[in-house]
Amino acid sequence: MTLATVACHQLAPRIGDLDYNRALSESAIRDASALAVQVIVLPELMQSGYAFDNREEAYAASEADDGPTLSLWRALANELDIIIVAGFCERLSAGRVANSVALVQPAGRLTVYRKGHLWNREKLIFTPGTEPPPVVDTQVGRIATMVCYDLELPEWVRLAALAGADLLCAPVNWPEGPRPAGERPGEIVRLQANAAVNRMFIAACDRYGEERGVNWVGGSTIVDADGYPLAGAVSHQREQRLVAQLPLAEARNKFISEHNHVHQDRRPGLY
Repeated sequence: MTLATVACHQLAPRIGDLDYNRALSESAIRDASALAVQVIVLPELMQSGYAFDNREEAYAASEADDGPTLSLWRALANELDIIIVAGFCERLSAGRVANSVALVQPAGRLTVYRKGHLWNREKLIFTPGTEPPPVVDTQVGRIATMVCYDLELPEWVRLAALAGADLLCAPVNWPEGPRPAGERPGEIVRLQANAAVNRMFIAACDRYGEERGVNWVGGSTIVDADGYPLAGAVSHQREQRLVAQLPLAEARNKFISEHNHVHQDRRPGLY
């Protein structure tokens, strides 16, 4: 069975330091290519940093899909024959911004998804997306994208699975919060559950490093179609690069027993 080599590189972008963030992303992408990685996932808002004070600050750090960061990612995808999935602050019209993710393929094809479910103060800054998560045919398989809090809505994740995604790539910035001693972060547990109930591989790339008083889970995770971790799945407050070999074709088999299919068993009329 053909395996896809997928990486999540957990980094610490700097708020508003666009040149630094571009250089940091380029280094991560080149390092991944040197390891024969075929798909690299970088954090949410990799291009800009996350903890904006207001919409005006975010707009000043934003760029359109033909701006310098996405132009760099397109060039790197072509040069290195690698698929790049990374977050950016997308400039919209009339002073608005979106929390977006770019899926960049080697042939230069760009797919942009705007985060549909905004977390906490994001609602004061970003315009939510209005389109479902895209499912894109790539050289390694069918890849879907979404962003962070989108993963907390099981209906949204299921949309991608029902549309045929083999692999869901999600840039995230999971803020650290209280949890009982000895427990793993809930975001990771729910990620595993979402993979299992849809028989779909998921790669979520978190960040690390304090930013304006916010600390992060540092919980980058790659899970298989049964929801079991292949890499990560614990909290590490430091840079880390996870790499896993994924037999993506397994995601197209939705049977979990001889007579049970994770999607065909659904009975929406009863819900």
